Amino acid sequence: MSCTSLLSPPNLPTPPPLKKLSTAKWARPKPITCHVSTKMSSNQPPDPTSLVSSAAKLLWGPSLPPGLLISTVRTAWNSTWRIMMSQLAPSDPTLAYTRPPSKFRATPNQIPLQAQTSLHLYVGLPCPWAHRTLIVRALKGLNDAVPVSIAAPGQDGSWQFSSTPIPDPNTLVPGPDNANGFKTLKEVYKSRAGGYDGRSTVPMLWDVKKREVVCNESYDIIQLFNSGLNELARNPGLDLSPPPLKQKIETWNSIIYPNVNNGVYRCGFAQSQQAYDTAVNELFDALDMVEDHLGSSRFLCGDDLTLADVCLFTTLIRFDLVYNVLFKCTKKKLIEYRNLHAYTRDIYQIPEVAETCNFTSIMEGYYKTLFPLNPGGIQPVMPSGSEHEVLCRPHNRDSPSVKEKSAAAVYIS
Repeated sequence: MSCTSLLSPPNLPTPPPLKKLSTAKWARPKPITCHVSTKMSSNQPPDPTSLVSSAAKLLWGPSLPPGLLISTVRTAWNSTWRIMMSQLAPSDPTLAYTRPPSKFRATPNQIPLQAQTSLHLYVGLPCPWAHRTLIVRALKGLNDAVPVSIAAPGQDGSWQFSSTPIPDPNTLVPGPDNANGFKTLKEVYKSRAGGYDGRSTVPMLWDVKKREVVCNESYDIIQLFNSGLNELARNPGLDLSPPPLKQKIETWNSIIYPNVNNGVYRCGFAQSQQAYDTAVNELFDALDMVEDHLGSSRFLCGDDLTLADVCLFTTLIRFDLVYNVLFKCTKKKLIEYRNLHAYTRDIYQIPEVAETCNFTSIMEGYYKTLFPLNPGGIQPVMPSGSEHEVLCRPHNRDSPSVKEKSAAAVYIS
């Protein structure tokens, strides 16, 4: 029905002549008056929320909806939630989150020298795995050698690029695809030889000349940045994985990855109480263990920063911002751990690291995008312990007392 027909009087049939009734008893029908709302007159669709509210008031007034309706909606939502979670977070038979393996793997020795000058890095700022690559890239001085394109999560959760150019290329904010000019990361993946229909994840290292995905496994990429591109790096002398510490690094990674890095996701994406209980207990057992260890060691492997520290940091910096609230990691906040919070401040204050931390993008990327975990999209206020001013407070991690105790660490020998 158009607005024109609404404003026109209805077509009424001509009444038959009346002989016995006086004309006073015959009244001509009053014209129908239609009140057109502002939304309709401006061709705007009605607000569905207001329609639902009006219907609810009509059906049951100020009371709660009937129990049958509540149970029906709850059942429907639970079924829909499981369908969405099965795509977002695949699970095993116990409904515990199981992270899919990376499709494209690489080692420094597998990348020929001629390809090293045509590498391009794709990242998303909310992602802790992508954050690892930005930190090592910055610490090694590879910003010029390996350009970066930063995607942001769209409403459907996929990684999308902005059409607005970034005035300062050194500023880490979402922007356009600087290597291919595509609108989404999925288009980049599909443009490789043979195409690709799998999960389009970040970080992803791209060969501009060959138009090929080099690697989309974060740890492979940071190993490559650490030791495989030294001829292009401004800080080639920095080694975040020196041979004497490789075994310690691997040992710590075997603890941190399943229980902390992936552990927070196992909490947030658990689809059963049993799966959540297992994950949350293992998470905080590991955090307690690291807290004790850091009481006598500045970093995980001693006095020097390593790749193991980088991997732990990107989870810790997001802990109170996101994981404590959204992923139900609520037993303790990071700021309640004296050593862990000071350790996080220590790494944050290393030159180049703070610039890789975009707290606005981190919070928006989780609270606004993970619809199954936060249907309302409401973003909480930033916790005080995660503010830049707090993270810049003295950490006292480089004091002699900490260094003297490093030999007493009992967890990693």
